[in-house]
Amino acid sequence: MNKKAVKKSTKYSAGSTLLTIVFALICLAWVMPIFEVIINSLKSNNAINLDVFALPAADSFVGMANYIKGMTFGNYPFMKSVGYSLFISVVSTFMILLFCSMAAWYIVRVNSKFARFFYYLCLFSMIVPFQMVMFTLTSTADALKLNTPWTIPIIYLGFGAGLAIFMFTGFVKGLPLEIEEAAAIDGCGPVRTFFNVVLPMLKPTMISVGILELMWVWNDYLLPYLILDITEYRTIPIHVQYLKGSYGTVDLGATMAIIMMAILPIIIVYLFCQKYIIKGVAAGAVKG
Repeated sequence: MNKKAVKKSTKYSAGSTLLTIVFALICLAWVMPIFEVIINSLKSNNAINLDVFALPAADSFVGMANYIKGMTFGNYPFMKSVGYSLFISVVSTFMILLFCSMAAWYIVRVNSKFARFFYYLCLFSMIVPFQMVMFTLTSTADALKLNTPWTIPIIYLGFGAGLAIFMFTGFVKGLPLEIEEAAAIDGCGPVRTFFNVVLPMLKPTMISVGILELMWVWNDYLLPYLILDITEYRTIPIHVQYLKGSYGTVDLGATMAIIMMAILPIIIVYLFCQKYIIKGVAAGAVKG
């Protein structure tokens, strides 16, 4: 190996090491808040107020007491909030995946002026801040009776369609048209062609879009707070807000425990499915 090649290899190695250090620090910065939530969920409220960054000690460790208190605090059952969050998240994600994949297939295969206009309209919705439409949305949801957990998935479908259609459209452009033509020759109509031929090939993007949308809906606070009657319907993020005692005092230990219970399921889902997210995003962004 000549000197030039050795110098280039050394330079590449130094750059790679530097990037590793930088990304490790970024990763640590992202993980630190979750670590703080975990350790504080095991400490007493007084210990958290004294030093939020201290590890649990013998006199501050309370074990699962905060988790039990958080689940039984107040007159609104925590499991009821879990049920509402689970229903809204699953139904909203299912509707986004089904309807947006069908819309993306229509946009790509029809490719008419209307289809292109609809596609650009969906992309435009991604850049409109939610704060611009939230007051109008509230009155519209009340007028159309969309202010219940059973109907709010329709609103989530509208807000989640932009990203989903963008990713599905990019993937559908890379699918071979000959397969669909062969299905049509065999007697398949548009519905059977989509569900029997196209939908199975959309699996990578379906998984990635599903995880991203599920994380968004599960953690969303503002939309349910504005739309739902919070005295009757509370999702988990709204439930956390009402963990207050008399005079507005907050039990930080119980709050941290509930937050940990709220983020743990979505973290587990993400860890098991992160490879599909990367695969689906790359496929939807590059193909076509």
